[in-house]
Amino acid sequence: MNLAFLVFPAIILLVITSTGLLISRSWRASIGLLALQYVGVFILVYQSWPVEMAMVKLIAGWISAAVIGLMVSSTRAVFEADEVWPAGRLFRLFMVLLVIIAVWSVIPQAMSWLPGISPSQMAGGLILISMGILHLSLITLPLRVILGLFTFLAGFEILYAAVESSILVAGLLSGITLTLALIGAYLLSVQPVEEEV
Repeated sequence: MNLAFLVFPAIILLVITSTGLLISRSWRASIGLLALQYVGVFILVYQSWPVEMAMVKLIAGWISAAVIGLMVSSTRAVFEADEVWPAGRLFRLFMVLLVIIAVWSVIPQAMSWLPGISPSQMAGGLILISMGILHLSLITLPLRVILGLFTFLAGFEILYAAVESSILVAGLLSGITLTLALIGAYLLSVQPVEEEV
């Protein structure tokens, strides 16, 4: 199965989903965007790994999104209470634009850092890492921090997949993703819940 024609759409998908995670005010939309983000991760990881190993990334990401979604729906965790300046949507979109420009300008130099990586994998990985850092720097709510960590980790997994193709590494990275989901679910269960109106 050759998915080379989906590489550029996968990068666009990663930009859209990571931007959507940053500006979304609905937890349902954010969980859906996280699940879609792992489809883009699957396509970029598939360039270096066999389909069975790349599917592990996709399934681990979907399970993690489901775990976080189930915990949010059962605890009614606060999602968007920190909407104050400078965390407004316009400011966030401006920051996303700056991150994308910075990533595209550094890709030619970054290609020498990891030999054997394709430009599409470098672009996808750096976009997700940068957007994850941006997400973590702007927002303090536990659910938003968890989504930022997932974004950062997904970018790292894309870059690491191009360097290492071991089954053990694939399992360990998927285990980290699932562990992050369990820790995030626990943190969401112990945070204050919003009151019924």
